[in-house]
Amino acid sequence: MPPFFEALWSNPLLLTALFVGLAASVVSGIIGSYVVVKRITFIGGSISHSVLGGIGFCIWLEKARGVAWADPLFGALVAAIISALIIGWIHLNHRQREDSAIAAIWSIGMAVGILFISQTPGFNVELTNFLIGNILWVSKTDLSILVALDLGVLLFVLSLHQRFLAICFDEEQALLQGVRVHFLYLLLLILIAVSIVLLIQVVGIVLVMTMLTIPAAIANLFTTSLSRMMIFAILLSSLLCLSGHVAAYYLDWPTGATIALISGMIYVLSLTFFRKRKKKALDKFAQSPMRKERDLNPRYP
Repeated sequence: MPPFFEALWSNPLLLTALFVGLAASVVSGIIGSYVVVKRITFIGGSISHSVLGGIGFCIWLEKARGVAWADPLFGALVAAIISALIIGWIHLNHRQREDSAIAAIWSIGMAVGILFISQTPGFNVELTNFLIGNILWVSKTDLSILVALDLGVLLFVLSLHQRFLAICFDEEQALLQGVRVHFLYLLLLILIAVSIVLLIQVVGIVLVMTMLTIPAAIANLFTTSLSRMMIFAILLSSLLCLSGHVAAYYLDWPTGATIALISGMIYVLSLTFFRKRKKKALDKFAQSPMRKERDLNPRYP
């Protein structure tokens, strides 16, 4: 048996970390597909960085004020949902200035977090884990919370997938059909916020958008069906997590950064392959009799 799998069964921390990665892959593939299709990656990036404000505030309460219940994960979740609702309100009411407002929320969230962290005594390892990720640091209790949040996201998506599909591709048409577009848009942003908190446990704030968008972006290169895109993205995200774990074990690298690096490299290779395949298909069509007949006859349908 390879050394990695021997360590996997003998080390509970490594096994828990693998389960966390697989649990995060489910929400990464599903919610990431919505993010890629609706082209709101910038909004996801703003939410992911604004959670630093909630994390810094809870760490300050816990370390400087002795508030035992101030869990940084809870602070991240609250900050992410508040940011998502503010961004959603801006999108619905001030669309012309949306980009600037989103950038402001991004900056404010990080600034608030840094201010609270600066007032917290001592060096905080927990904060470093949130920033750059440390999947081995996740406990079984954290895993249970992550699985519960995972199931909640899946429940919402299964019950509202067709409506989310409508607002992702044509909000105006969905509005004419009587769909509650504004409510669904805010709900989708909240699900993105919850997903970001889930993924922070795996790769950290700095790299969270990698895992949220890259598997879905790769899947989008090979299929036009959103349902198939989600399934492909889940499988791909799980494979990337497993590959990252194996590579990090043998190379002694940080697991989150290794997963992000492998994901980015696979995306670049997939994009290159997709472009070459598309160019070959266009060249083949250019040499076909149908193309020649169309060029010679202007009335060719």
